[in-house]
Amino acid sequence: MTRYLPRTAVLSGGLAVAAALTLSACGAAPETSTTTADGKDAATATSAEAFGGMDALVKAAKEEGALNAIALPRDWANYGALIDGFEKKYGIKIEVENPDGASQDEINAVTSRKGQDRAPDVLDLGSSFALSAAQQGLLAPYKVAAFGDIPEGQKDPKGQWYNDYGGYISIGCDAKRVAECPETFADLLKPQYKGQVALNGNPTKSGSAFGGVWAASLASGGSFDDIQPGLDFFAELKKNGNYTPVESTPATVEKGETPISIDWDYLNAGYADEFKSKGVDWQVAVPEDGKFSQYYSQAINKDAPHPAAARLWQEYLYSAEGQNLWLKGYARPALMTAMEKAGTLDETAAAKLPKVSGTPEFPTEDQQTEAKDTLAQGWAAAVSG
Repeated sequence: MTRYLPRTAVLSGGLAVAAALTLSACGAAPETSTTTADGKDAATATSAEAFGGMDALVKAAKEEGALNAIALPRDWANYGALIDGFEKKYGIKIEVENPDGASQDEINAVTSRKGQDRAPDVLDLGSSFALSAAQQGLLAPYKVAAFGDIPEGQKDPKGQWYNDYGGYISIGCDAKRVAECPETFADLLKPQYKGQVALNGNPTKSGSAFGGVWAASLASGGSFDDIQPGLDFFAELKKNGNYTPVESTPATVEKGETPISIDWDYLNAGYADEFKSKGVDWQVAVPEDGKFSQYYSQAINKDAPHPAAARLWQEYLYSAEGQNLWLKGYARPALMTAMEKAGTLDETAAAKLPKVSGTPEFPTEDQQTEAKDTLAQGWAAAVSG
């Protein structure tokens, strides 16, 4: 049975054991926000229409001339193509800081750099962190033109965040280093995988790693009410020597440090394409015993130093062009159903998605809060020693 982690559930920022991000004061933010001749302020605009239309928004964004982003790896869900496409279309330079950072690093940057010109303008956050940021009052309400087509339950009613792209937890495997690639969580416990099984990050800070633990729980008799079996699973992996604390990245895969990686299917599928030319045979399987899916959310920093560019970036991501670029990166775009109906979906790219069956189920806010607390209290002990 397919399990989804929607954006409606509340997990506070306390999910993360907040790793302090080294942040330097890079100067104060501009004294005035981008404002139109008739006094409309981009920093408070709740839609392009409210700002005077797309032409006005594009003009204001071009005048700002820059967009500050954070934690956007170019090889994550085709972000490289999205960044290049935006820059080419609008002539606005995107500066990406700490591309390999986690969701909590993004929130740390927002809170630590308030009022500075190097504060992030836009955020790409895991489920728990988007909701936490909204609860902390860090996000600007803004509804993209396609807001009505984003499915209910996958957006904040005020437009503080909205789902954009997602996928399933999968198992990636270097078939040239691993004699028989695992296809299920149960397989990962086998002795032949000693020192080979990795996560993409720490689940108290990383949305993808958090999803990996919850998928392991579902594969081990757990449920949305009980993520503890997932911690127990990784404790067993650690005890039998199969779990490696090295966080998987394309670089660690190429070096053979993480030959088996639990990660989103769109990342593992993208790596498979990338690695072909480098002699790595990267195989991808969505485990039948632990199907778990999640979307990531987009949001705008309430104190964005480039408020018009931040809003234009959201409009680009939720255009047919932007959504199809997610799809080409093997990610399932939030507007996929609406685009299928409108005939704007890239059918060739859609056909390449990993096939997954099952009826979606959704955890409640209380279930996610309890899962967060369980992880915060138990993860370190589960994989220590």
